[in-house]
Amino acid sequence: MTGIGSGSEWLARYSSSLMGVFGTPQRVLVRGAGCLVWDADGKEYLDLLGGIAVNALGHANPFVTSVISSQLATLGHVSNFFTSPTQIALAEKLLAITDAPAGSKVFFTNSGTEANEAAFKLARRNTGGSGAKRTKIIALEGAFHGRTMGALALTAKEAYRTPFEPLPAGVVHIPFGDVEALKDAVDETVAAVFLEPIQGEAGVRPLPPGYLRAARELTARVGALLILDEVQTGMGRTGKWLASEDAGIMPDAVTLAKGLGGGFPIGALITYGPETSSLLAAGQHGTTFGGNPVATAAALATLHAIESQHVLANASAVGEHLRSALAVLPGVTEVRGEGLLIGFDLDADVAPAVVQAGLDAGFIVNSPGPRTIRLAPPLVLTTAQADTFLDAFPAILQAAKDAQ
Repeated sequence: MTGIGSGSEWLARYSSSLMGVFGTPQRVLVRGAGCLVWDADGKEYLDLLGGIAVNALGHANPFVTSVISSQLATLGHVSNFFTSPTQIALAEKLLAITDAPAGSKVFFTNSGTEANEAAFKLARRNTGGSGAKRTKIIALEGAFHGRTMGALALTAKEAYRTPFEPLPAGVVHIPFGDVEALKDAVDETVAAVFLEPIQGEAGVRPLPPGYLRAARELTARVGALLILDEVQTGMGRTGKWLASEDAGIMPDAVTLAKGLGGGFPIGALITYGPETSSLLAAGQHGTTFGGNPVATAAALATLHAIESQHVLANASAVGEHLRSALAVLPGVTEVRGEGLLIGFDLDADVAPAVVQAGLDAGFIVNSPGPRTIRLAPPLVLTTAQADTFLDAFPAILQAAKDAQ
């Protein structure tokens, strides 16, 4: 149905048919297996980005593929006037693995930005009564919560925001990781605080120890919601189901997507407890495709594989190996992250050139900043595969510097 062609031929067709919001694609990828992908010209790459933390089990996972095929052959889509066994089973599974208390609920979406959009509307419903005294939403500088209008209002980057202003009002961005700034900002006018446990788009910046606990205490005191965006960090990315687990707190809501479907589009908003779960009433939100049988079957298969194949332990071990080895490489000045969400800084503004040199050498990485490289590979990455990148990186960095 698509025809064949070289990478350059496909890119020419791309430029004449697709909107240019992503710029020029780096390569035309045609096939994947595990942590490897191949482009239209037959070149092999070790995928250390995983579709930006999406392909938790790698590419073309046989089990997930078989489950999707079986479900699609049985029941592909139903409207939200109906439900399906896979939708209900996935909701129950998510509530179980996130330790949600009785009365908690799940709303399914198609993406992370839609999950955050639903969470934004949840926050708008937390008015504190008929007087609508809670109208403010707090987010952090450096935050990325998506590009739809509500999610974009939560996102901090001016380059993303400015072309689309005026955005939904009431969002205030405060300094990242500053507990005193948080204390000053959270009062009786705040409906919700949105936090990423680790800011991925800002260069993989973990919140400092104690910040989430302080946020929980402050929001509980004034009746504001604590909403955690775990779209990038959740579902095993950090070696745990949720990156926020170690904080020992219970948020009011969590948003998920990316790795949840193992490559199939799905997102989720989890609301904790009956009070928060009742904020959005029937008819106040909805979706056509969210929670469809195929997407929820894909997510169930992904979660089953993560559990049965000890993927969380692998993400922890291989991530620790990568971070420790990167920290001693010449030209690397700082390494951050947890599990297989890793950011590391370079000693020169050459990160975009490193991405290009990495592609030339057969590695897919990402540069969220001029000096920062981000890794978010499949959670099944092996130590041997990680070592091929570590061995190649000094030459990749030098090639990047020589190209400047």
